[in-house]
Order: sequence, then structure tokens, then C-alpha cells
Amino acid sequence: MRHCINCCIQLLPEDTHKQQVGCQGGSHHSHQACPTCKGENKILFRVDSKQMNLLAVLEVRTEGNESWGGFLRFKKGKRCSLVFGLIIMTLVMASYILSGAHQELLISSPFHYGGFPSNPSLMDSENPSDMKEHHFQPSVNNISYVKDYPSIKLIINSITARIEFTTRQLPDLQDLKRQELHMFSVIPNKFLPNSKSPCWYEEFSGRNTTDPYLTNSYVLYSKRFRSTFDALRKAFWGHLSHAHGKHFRLRCLPHFYIIGQPKCGTTDLYDRLRLHPEVKFSAIKEPHWWTRKRFGIVRLRDGLRDRYPVEDYLDLFDLAAHQIHQGLQAASAVEQSVMNKIIIGEASASTMWDNNAWTFFYDNSTDGEPPFLTQDFIHAFQPNVKLIVMLRDPVERLYSDYLYFASSNKSADDFHEKVTEALQLFENCMLDYSLRACVYNNTLNNAMPVRLQVGLYAVYLLDWLTVFSKEQFLILRLEDHASNVKSTMHRVFQFLNLGPLSEKQEALMTKSPASNTRRPEDRSLGPMWPVTQKILQDFYGPFNTRLAQVLDDEAFAWKTP
Repeated sequence: MRHCINCCIQLLPEDTHKQQVGCQGGSHHSHQACPTCKGENKILFRVDSKQMNLLAVLEVRTEGNESWGGFLRFKKGKRCSLVFGLIIMTLVMASYILSGAHQELLISSPFHYGGFPSNPSLMDSENPSDMKEHHFQPSVNNISYVKDYPSIKLIINSITARIEFTTRQLPDLQDLKRQELHMFSVIPNKFLPNSKSPCWYEEFSGRNTTDPYLTNSYVLYSKRFRSTFDALRKAFWGHLSHAHGKHFRLRCLPHFYIIGQPKCGTTDLYDRLRLHPEVKFSAIKEPHWWTRKRFGIVRLRDGLRDRYPVEDYLDLFDLAAHQIHQGLQAASAVEQSVMNKIIIGEASASTMWDNNAWTFFYDNSTDGEPPFLTQDFIHAFQPNVKLIVMLRDPVERLYSDYLYFASSNKSADDFHEKVTEALQLFENCMLDYSLRACVYNNTLNNAMPVRLQVGLYAVYLLDWLTVFSKEQFLILRLEDHASNVKSTMHRVFQFLNLGPLSEKQEALMTKSPASNTRRPEDRSLGPMWPVTQKILQDFYGPFNTRLAQVLDDEAFAWKTP
């Protein structure tokens, strides 16, 4: 009679410092099944309270009623198999202990899970240099996450079933004025006709000894901007206009905005575009005034401070205003022609999506939706403004965003867990509120461990299209920019009606290295898990489909081949 001896070995957490071995065998006809392996022929490890299947089977068949004491009487081949299995187990344990890791043991699976791609997609970073092929291939796969997929898919299905792209109710101009009385008192409703950028002259009442930037909040709250404002001070007094015994300074707003999205290549686009001689950007790359500073948000973790007045924002365009003023006052037609071609730009990647401050200032919301959005105020002053948006596959955008902002313990495991948590929080909101209310929900956005909402491009773009026409937008893809920088820049030049460049200028602009590349330590982490990628593709899929419909371009669906 042949009998099986099945062993289930558990490594308990370190604080117990003991092993439990439960075996069944012999000639007994009723056996007590191991509570962990449930009768399966497996060796199971439990490390830091997490169960891990070693995907190995130790099966020893004995003749008659032989016990473990008959070990030496086993056939040579079977003894070798047992010893070999014990050696492998010992090596795994030693590897775990010596590495000092506090994660579950990861053993690569010999099986292929057909539901998910065997190779994750190539990683994209914020810029073209990171769009090149990565040959890093992870040596391990976390099978437990694959097993979690069905339950996460239910969450995504619940969210998808509640997606409804509704048209927002636009606020009245008088309501906007009541919210921002000072802003409307400073910015006029008409601008100089002979300037491409929206500019106007305002009286400067200070004396020659007055520091025009003494109270500027950008200087007060950030030391790194002081050198910038030192340059502004030196140039200020030489660019005033004088009439009727009074001093006048030229004030300007941007002719165009790069409004988003973060980790989608906006920095690289900014760095290349500012090399064009007709383009002048704000003195600070990302002022974040429309979305944060005008509400008193300096650093998100610090809460609210004093609100930055609109004058502080206008100060950032003084260097450009000086050149425009010089052209307006020039005696020669040639100098006027050169200076009057100048356009001003601003590139805050938060402008398109970040309305988190509304809950602190606008209390007349409807069903949790913000009554006013950033674009409402920009449109009130600049109805003809031009807007540039750079987007990328939202799945890769989120991973790049995570790597950039996470401070410690970054890993594919940690990212997966944070994505799962964020999806659960988003679903909880969708059970009670509209899609728009959840996207702009400050409490939810602060609670989610990854910025899941930033990749919902269709929601934001549709809201911007309620006040601006589609012709005022240039929507770009990072993937296209990475593959052909020259083509992207030509599209931008045409959109902004910029003059042609010399061959040398164009070579400098298109062949310069990409900006804001992914950090080496982040590159070494490799891609996200394939199952995490699949989960995010399922989540973002309906939003990408809607975006592609709005733009009439299937490339914005980011469908995997």
C-alpha cells in the first residue's frame, strides 16, 4: 500500500522565533488537513504576516508503514530531490535575512497570466529623453496582485457605470466681479491696440527711491526669486513713461498660456519655446497664480497664507513689458516692428486642472460642484487668449508623477497599493456625487495617495470648452513631441503666429537635450507592475475615449496594440 507524506512549513514573523511543522502521513485513513495549504502539495512561506507560495512541491512516497525514520532507506533519487528542495528553501531564507528586506519573498512565476501583458509598456517620463526604449525587465512578478484584479475591476466597473459628462452651468460676469473685486479694479476691459499681448499703462505713484517690488509676495515667501527681482529693480526706472508730471508703467498679461498637464512635457516645451526671440515668458517659470497664489496657497502642506494680489502677478511680466514699451515708444519703424512682434507667455501646469482652493472661498456650490473655475476669470479678461496643452498616456503620467513626488519607499508594490487605495476613495465619492464634484473635491484629492484625478483630461477640457472655443487650443501629445520635436515646435510656431527661425536658432531649439528628465534613482525602479498598468488602463479608458471624440483624434485614446 502506498501512502503520501505532505508537509506544510511556515516561517512565522520574526518575533516568534519558531517554526511550525504540520505533517500528515502514515497508514491513517482520516487526516487533519493543514489549515494553510488546505490539502495542497505546497510549501508555503509566511513572512511579515504575508503568505507566499514557493511554487514547489515536496512529495515523498513510502512503502508500507515506513516513517520519517526510514529516510535513509529512500531511493537515492528521492533523497536527492528532498535534499535539493531543502537547499532551495534555505537559500531563499538566507537571501531574505541577508538583504534586510521587509517585503514578502518574491518568487518568479513559471506561469503566464493571459489576462495581462507579459511585458509592461515602455516607460515615459515628462520629456523626450525618457521616451526611449527601456531594456529593464523585472525579474519578479507579484502574483498576489494579479489575484486581486477581479475585486479591483468591480470597483472600476462601479465608477464607469456612474460616469456622466454633463455641461456645467456658467457663472454670471457680475458674480465673478463680486468674488474678485480688486482684480477687476486693476485689470481694464480694453487693452492697447498696437500690442499683440494684452497691455495697458497705469500710473505709478512711487518716488525714485521707492522699491517697486518691496511688498511682492513672490519675493517675501521665496528666497530663490530674489535675484530675479534684483534684475527687475535695475531695469524698472529706465522704462517708465512720463506725461503731465506723472509716471506711468506698462502692465501686461500673457498672450498665451501653457496650462497643463504636469509630468506631460510642459517644462521641455517651455524651455524650447523661450529660445524663440519673439517669445518672452514670466520671470518665474510656474507662478501658479490663477490656481494657488491668488488664494494664498504657497506650499500645499502649509495651508493658506496671505493672498497674492494681482499686482504681484503682473510684476512677473515687467521685463517683457519693458521691451514692448520700448517698441511702442521707438522712433524708428524698424525698432517698432521688432518690438511689437513680442508676445508674452506663462506656463503653470496647474492652470488646467487645479481648483482645489474653491471650497475655502466659494460657498454657493451646487451639489458639491464649484460655482467658479479658473477659466471663468481668465475668460472675463482675455476672451481671445491662446491656450496650449501637452498631454500623455494618463497611465504613464500617473507613474511618472508618483516617482517625482513620492519621498520614500518608492517601488512598484507601493505604487500598486496606492493606486488601489485611490480607486476605492474615488468610487466612494462617485456613489454619492457627480463626476465633476468628485474631480474637483479638495478633500478627496488630498486624501488620495496618488493624483489619480489629474489624468481625467476629458473632464477638464470639456469644462474649458464651455468658455473658450476649440480653435483657441493647441492640444499636443508628449509621445508625438518625443518622436519628432521639430514637428511639434513648428506646430506651436504656427499656432502663435511666430516668425521663422534661422537654421542655427532652430538647431539650438530642436537638438538641445530634453529638460526635467527622470532621475537616475527613479529609473532604476523599473516600470509599474503589468497588473497595475491594466487596472489603470481600465480606469482611464472611458475618459480617453471621450477625449478622442472631443478632439476627433483616436491617438488621444492611447489604445494599446
